[in-house]
Amino acid sequence: MANPPVKWPWHSCTSLHHKYNRHIGSRLQVASEVFMLARYPPTIIVRHPNENPRKCSVWPLRQRSDVIFLSYPVARRPDLSGYIRLAADGPPLSIQDAAAGILLLDGSWRWAQAMTRDFADVPARSLSGWKTAYPRVSRIFEDPSNGLASIEALFIAYHLLGRPTQGLLDHYHWANAFLLANGLQLGEGPERATEGHSP
Repeated sequence: MANPPVKWPWHSCTSLHHKYNRHIGSRLQVASEVFMLARYPPTIIVRHPNENPRKCSVWPLRQRSDVIFLSYPVARRPDLSGYIRLAADGPPLSIQDAAAGILLLDGSWRWAQAMTRDFADVPARSLSGWKTAYPRVSRIFEDPSNGLASIEALFIAYHLLGRPTQGLLDHYHWANAFLLANGLQLGEGPERATEGHSP
């Protein structure tokens, strides 16, 4: 029989399952405090272990208190009620999602189908009309027209939902090119959140 989802009470970390290691537990405790102040759940990033950390655009965020990393496959996933999943397809992300937690699946397109299938129950939200600065060209899978690097997608999501974007791009090599291509500046407020953006 399948295990029930882990409940993550954002006001307390005392009921966390003992199988989660000490690092995840401590990160959750700090993230819970951030949630009480910011009034939205911490961002959850599920990374595929076959991805090279040196090429992972979101890996530098592991020190942030409002971001939680989990390794795929997640043996016992948390309760993701109230979360939306950033995806290539689906209704556009809008300001109506401002109170939702963000789930980001971080893996190359070769792992995307399996990862998406495991989290298909989390409502998908797309980001259309934004330009990537990441110089990737897959010889196996065709990148979608609205394909963004993981850190770019997260930045845009924070931007559209009115969340602080400071620090997100600090370690992203193509940060300036990305911001310039989309007519953005660090710390800018949301704009045209209900529709695709056209710089």
